[in-house]
Amino acid sequence: MHTHSMSYVIISKIRGEVNMPTLLRENGYRFFFFSDEHLPKHVHIEKSDKYMRVELENLKVTDNYHMTSKEIREVIRMIEKHKQLFLEGWDGYFNQ
Repeated sequence: MHTHSMSYVIISKIRGEVNMPTLLRENGYRFFFFSDEHLPKHVHIEKSDKYMRVELENLKVTDNYHMTSKEIREVIRMIEKHKQLFLEGWDGYFNQ
C-alpha cells in the first residue's frame, strides 16, 4: 500500500518508536499517538510547528495549535480516508 504522495509507517514497538508511534506521513503531516494513550481513541497530527488532536470515532478536534481552517479540513479528510488504518493501528498497538 504505497503511493508516490504518501509513505506508510507500520506501527512496531520493535522499531524503537515506543514514545510516539507513527501511523502515517502524508502531505507533510505526521499522524501518530503516544505509547501511553487513553480513551477515546484519537490521533495526534503535526506539521512543522502546528499540532492538533482528533478523536477517531466522531472526528472531533480536541486540540488545535496554529492549524488553519483549511488545514483542519484537509486533516479531517485524510483521517476519514485512513480511519480504518488508524483504528487498526491503535488496536494493534494497545491490545498486544
